[in-house]
Amino acid sequence: MRIARWVDGADIGEGFVDGAAVIPFPDGLRVAEVLAQGLDRASALFGRRDLAAARPLADVRLLAPLVPASIRDFVAFEEHVEGVSASVDGKSEVVPEWYEAPTFYFTNPHTVRATRDVVAIPETQRLDVELELAAVIGGMPGSDGENLDAASAAAHIFGYTVMNDWSARDLQSREMKVRLGPAKGKDFAMTLGPWIVTADELEPYLDADGFLAVRAELFINGELIGDDLVANMGWPFPELVMYAARNSVVVPGDVLGSGTVGHGGCLGELWGRRGALDPRPLEPGDEVRMVIEGVGEIVNVVGERVAAPPVPRARERSRARYRTDVAGSPAGR
Repeated sequence: MRIARWVDGADIGEGFVDGAAVIPFPDGLRVAEVLAQGLDRASALFGRRDLAAARPLADVRLLAPLVPASIRDFVAFEEHVEGVSASVDGKSEVVPEWYEAPTFYFTNPHTVRATRDVVAIPETQRLDVELELAAVIGGMPGSDGENLDAASAAAHIFGYTVMNDWSARDLQSREMKVRLGPAKGKDFAMTLGPWIVTADELEPYLDADGFLAVRAELFINGELIGDDLVANMGWPFPELVMYAARNSVVVPGDVLGSGTVGHGGCLGELWGRRGALDPRPLEPGDEVRMVIEGVGEIVNVVGERVAAPPVPRARERSRARYRTDVAGSPAGR
């Protein structure tokens, strides 16, 4: 099954993509409600779909397939880490700690974009993209989503969607020198889409070790820039979900990105390996297309840079431990 959201005239629809048509969910349900009810319930709803309510997919504009509850983005591809560390941190390496656990960061669920959107960008000179596969969490009867083992975590994966983690590498490089982030280098845009493909649809692609052996491709202005198998990630998706829920919780509507695939899944990896900005950073008007086998494709055009208010520098402060009143005498003791 494929789950989507779309605009049809002035109306927002949410439901199934069935062949070349979109069909609203029965009972006026929304994607968030279907995710909460879980995959078995979604299958039952698909059996009740009203074919008379179908609209041609070509006649609607797709939205992002869900409004995420949260977005965790992992860094699960060793080859990506090797290359991008040189362009962001100035040194190509995979630190020993990377192998110990699947690291992630939280990013902004409020700046999610859809396929075909023009994506406005900050004032950056090193605009990049990141090709990823993302898991979408659904409900599981009897589970609260806390401290899951791998089997329970797998049962919480409702489906998958294509993710583009837009990245301003110059902003990211500065802020990560402070040993926190990424933050403003990432939170201006995240593309998800074109729909959610339910987990059962990708089961034929699972290899003997439980990894999804689906092909991922990045095209910029029609040129193939990078390609990889998602099976090259260091941990399979159930283990990413398990780690996210470790001493914590995952809930329906959470999105967990795989991290950028290797072998040119982003420009930053290639910049690090080549020691030069080759290919060049993205500019307004460039078209980015990402394709993941068995899931679909997302296409965006880079929009114009958007100026923002200037950022003041930190003030040098006295480090006094007590405040001083207006007359200059110590106060607050």
